[in-house]
Amino acid sequence: MADMTDNVSSNMNKGAALLASVIASFLTAFMGSSVNIALPSIAKYFNLDAVMLSWVSTSFILASAVFLVPFGRIADIYGRKRIFLYGIVIYTVSSLISAIAPSAMLLILFRVVQGIGSAMIFGNGVAILTSVFPSGERGRVLGISVAATYAGLSLGFPLGGFLTEHFGWRSIFFITVPLGLIGIAAVLWKLKGEWAEARGENFDSIGSTIYGLALVAIILGFSLLPAMLGVWLVAIGVLGMSVFIAWEMRIKNPVLNVRLFSNNPVFTFSNLATLINYGAIFSVGFLVSLYLQYIKGLSPEHAGLILVSEYLVMAILSPIAGRISDRIEPRLLASAGMALTTIGLILTVFLGQDSGIGSVLVILAIVGIGIAFFSSPNTNAVMSSIEQKFYGVASGTLGTMRLVGQVLSMGITMMLFSLYIGRVQITPEYYPLFLRSFKTAFVIFSVLSCGAIFASLARGKVR
Repeated sequence: MADMTDNVSSNMNKGAALLASVIASFLTAFMGSSVNIALPSIAKYFNLDAVMLSWVSTSFILASAVFLVPFGRIADIYGRKRIFLYGIVIYTVSSLISAIAPSAMLLILFRVVQGIGSAMIFGNGVAILTSVFPSGERGRVLGISVAATYAGLSLGFPLGGFLTEHFGWRSIFFITVPLGLIGIAAVLWKLKGEWAEARGENFDSIGSTIYGLALVAIILGFSLLPAMLGVWLVAIGVLGMSVFIAWEMRIKNPVLNVRLFSNNPVFTFSNLATLINYGAIFSVGFLVSLYLQYIKGLSPEHAGLILVSEYLVMAILSPIAGRISDRIEPRLLASAGMALTTIGLILTVFLGQDSGIGSVLVILAIVGIGIAFFSSPNTNAVMSSIEQKFYGVASGTLGTMRLVGQVLSMGITMMLFSLYIGRVQITPEYYPLFLRSFKTAFVIFSVLSCGAIFASLARGKVR
């Protein structure tokens, strides 16, 4: 009888962990895609130029990238559930405040706060799932978690477009508040236990500060190129990253355990593949959203319905890819996925003023299939390649690679906007320049995606 009670309790905790992770994954992803579809409306409302408009998205991603590794480490020391809960609370409150932002600068500031909350969520969601579920079940639940992310991205485009068109862009922030409250309730009343394998160890505040400042310098520098200040900031940021790695190798309890990369090619190349993958794909939604609304003249609602195709495919196929990766070598699945993604990105280069909507749909579907067969197997490979006591750091490292890749992707986009369009609003007279920056971006992203294929193949076998 005791064993039966323990099994029921264990199953309830598994269900609660999965529910909380799914809600959090859906919540942050939904906001990301709905904001992208609302960008032209936000630009018009606040009279934003192309570079400032990019910061509405980039500020959130940059804050997430800066704080993800530190909060992964803090969670290992003080408890993953606690930090996860605080993250959902911060994210929900900042969503409410963003909805009433009176100026563009305050909206960007509140997006930074949202990014901090997101870092606390994503730095621990995968780690909690990996702690609760045994190795034979991880591929399935990680696939479900990834599918929730893609479901949020999928719904964010059509629903975000509908809300923006009929109720204004502020409504997309208001609608996330009830979802956040449900997530908070799931953690408080259903998720039992705590996970803090590094309790009592020191937190590396110096390393965290160096890392954060270096990353901010790189991305701010990208937005200021080709000015010399931008060049100097990028150079300082790269130097800062070198100092950060050297510092982390020296201290006993680093915020980012660089030693995890030593003699572990699966962990190293899987993370590298994640970095390059997200560097190649993240700006797809951002750029295609602007392309559909500016070049093709679609409304936010109609543009959202087009963009949903990519993420709907990802949401459907991610759990399938996750289950397959429990049985088949993840390296093969992930590499095949990246090859498909590369094909889709190359095809995007050829989109122009006269391209049909059918072409856009086919390209987005190809990219979506590729990403689905990369993400879940790649995550499974990373988390299966390290010891349990490093799950929080490994989850944070993987998430950091994802976010730094996203920041890199947006940094490239901002640089091209600065070079081709400049600090002006994207009005009809600048559409040809936007299209040139659009095509150049996808040439760069296609090259990056090819690199991710080789990084994925180089990792070696997990089993």
